[in-house]
Amino acid sequence: MPEIFFMLVVFTIVVALIFDFGNGLNDAANAIATVVATRALPLWGAVLLAALANFIGAFVFGVAVATAVAKGLVDPSIVTVYVILGGLVGSIFWVYFASFKGIPVSASHALLGGFIGAAFVKAGVSSLKLGGIAKVLAFIVIAPILGMIGGFVFFTIIMWIFRKKNPSKINKWFKRLQLISATSYAVTHGTNDAQKTMGIIALLLFTAGFLGEEFYVPFWVVLSSHAAIALGTFFGGWRVIKTMGMKLTKLKPVHGFCAESAGSLVLGFTSMTGIPVSTTHVIAGSIAGVGVTRRLSAVRWGLARNIVWAWILTIPAAATVSGVSYFVISLFI
Repeated sequence: MPEIFFMLVVFTIVVALIFDFGNGLNDAANAIATVVATRALPLWGAVLLAALANFIGAFVFGVAVATAVAKGLVDPSIVTVYVILGGLVGSIFWVYFASFKGIPVSASHALLGGFIGAAFVKAGVSSLKLGGIAKVLAFIVIAPILGMIGGFVFFTIIMWIFRKKNPSKINKWFKRLQLISATSYAVTHGTNDAQKTMGIIALLLFTAGFLGEEFYVPFWVVLSSHAAIALGTFFGGWRVIKTMGMKLTKLKPVHGFCAESAGSLVLGFTSMTGIPVSTTHVIAGSIAGVGVTRRLSAVRWGLARNIVWAWILTIPAAATVSGVSYFVISLFI
């Protein structure tokens, strides 16, 4: 195998891990936003908790999401190292731009949009698996709705069970219980979110001939993907934590517990069924659902509207930049 091609594959893997780091800057902060906002843990403790739980998540539910990303969106036969590289460039641009602005966009959807955009420019609409793409688009709506319903139901049940208890005692109890719910959410976050980059890297290795005849996700890909997300969380998650955990609605420990519990159930279900959803969408919906139980005005709907617009724009924005990136790269092939 030519040395230049090998170096290009290595370079593309590095770019994918840089994207994963950006995922940590933006998406992985969702796993710890509520536990920091309610002061159940200091920021450094929450970051360590999220990093450890993300690693655990890699070994809990398998690689169904990674396989879905690699095989369910684009025809693997048209995928080349240049398609993946072009897709990553667009994804990285959007994620880092949003992270700098403190906008909680979905890094997951940026990655998927970038991959789709580069493939479309290379081989047209026939290269796209429209059924798989339709499922991703549908869950842009379904995921936050499930999170909102779950947050609302969880909080309503908890308040009914503890209706005769002193509110200050309730929050004291749930400040401790939130460590469990935050860990659960971070585990399912790692299960669903990190697998998207794993799927892209594994597909790159497969199309480049490094995996043989059968597709699989190498163990070192699993470890490196989770390490990159953990580092991104550690170095830059605070901007988005403030938006998700402090600005969308006011949170107390019992609210954080309910939001995290609802979110972890949604992410656990989608991970087992191989659906690549956005953790941003899920936790934002859960937080809003908890806020609605007090009154509609408890949720800052203006901010929520801005977040939703960021979600809507993510896939087309990443796809457009990635398509242009692939076109420029193709001029030099």
